[in-house]
Amino acid sequence: MPAHLLILLVKLAVAASLASILTRSSGFQRMLMREERTLTQRVKMALVCALIYGSGVAVRVANPSAYQAVDLGMEGSLVMGMLGGYVTGILAGVFIAIPALFESRPLTMLLFAAAGVMGGLLRDLAPDKEFIWKFTPDPTLASVRLLRRGDLRLAGFSIACVGMIALAEVLRQTLASVFPNGGVFALQQSWTDAGPWLLVAVYATTLFCVALPIKIWNSNLNEKRLEQQQLRLNEARLAALSSQINPHFLFNTLNSVASLIRLDPDEARQVVYKLSKILRRLLRQQDNLTTLREELDFIDAYLSIEMVRFGDKLHFVKEVDPDTLDLLVPSMLLQPLVENSIRHGLASKVDGGTIRVRSRRLGNQLQIVVEDDGVGIPEARLARMFEQGGIGVNNVNERLKVLYGDSYRMWIDSRPGEGASTGIEIPEQVSGTVVGVESLVGSG
Repeated sequence: MPAHLLILLVKLAVAASLASILTRSSGFQRMLMREERTLTQRVKMALVCALIYGSGVAVRVANPSAYQAVDLGMEGSLVMGMLGGYVTGILAGVFIAIPALFESRPLTMLLFAAAGVMGGLLRDLAPDKEFIWKFTPDPTLASVRLLRRGDLRLAGFSIACVGMIALAEVLRQTLASVFPNGGVFALQQSWTDAGPWLLVAVYATTLFCVALPIKIWNSNLNEKRLEQQQLRLNEARLAALSSQINPHFLFNTLNSVASLIRLDPDEARQVVYKLSKILRRLLRQQDNLTTLREELDFIDAYLSIEMVRFGDKLHFVKEVDPDTLDLLVPSMLLQPLVENSIRHGLASKVDGGTIRVRSRRLGNQLQIVVEDDGVGIPEARLARMFEQGGIGVNNVNERLKVLYGDSYRMWIDSRPGEGASTGIEIPEQVSGTVVGVESLVGSG
């Protein structure tokens, strides 16, 4: 008796192990996340699961005396029917049963295919496909839910699942007893001392061997769904932050155009032309990342407009390490910082000044510093820059936080009367590598 119970426990462990193996496949995860599947997708799902569950049948066939508990063919067929429908269940059952044919057990294929049909029937009975993931193998708990208002459908479906799985085990037991030589394999077929409690344990094991994979995969799917929701939330937040930058830049540029219309109409037309080129580039920009080279080209175009207002008083110097030009940075990263230097550092300085952009590599980090020799930032205001920094500095900080999480650093230094500098360190990403905003957001 204890030995038989140990075998049943091993069977449960094998069910969890096989489910975990399938969970590691990203392709299988994508199959599970689809509620509606094409015929090709259903066939692929059946083949993948047949490979895993069929290997357990093959191991048991190869060494029936030592590895009986690894045969989960009927349970796997039931699960595939529940998750994929009739086609997936039947095909999975047929393919999983192939190793049993070498043992001269032809009825195994019929049993597994029937189990797949039973699983498909349960899928059809589910009022909501999500109920398949939520069903409980505990009939007591299902009965309690049945008494609660609002849980009638889920509880009823859980009880139907328990009944159908028990019916499948009855079918296996019946075929094994009616056709003892060449029918189907049943774990307890050779157990001469099997009492009623052991029989209950066999049925409970079958039930949990069906429920365990579903629960394991559901837990994994919930994690993936949470990741996707967080990703979509971060992308929406990033898009909102980016949309704040472009109107702000446009507003300031149009102010410059407005001041030129009366004083120098020709120059105003040139500024509008330059602005149209910048906006055209912004409208073409679909990615959240761009190369530092392209970002600096954008700054050149932006400052060519600002220099119309400041004339010879505004100077721009680039001290850029050539090795950093092809590294990826967030789009519109530098423009708000440069604009902040102009508005708060140089605009109130009578003789203007210089904006300097420096970049270099520090290990696996890219460091970018935007500095000016303007009036500087008062100490009281400097302490609140990231909270009340306006759309410029605060927005850039929020975007970096969304993209890089804890993997970035941003700081502001100021020397009253001498100027200020804003520094950024972000993870190094080389242009041309397969790196999207998804992976960056996910790392946060």
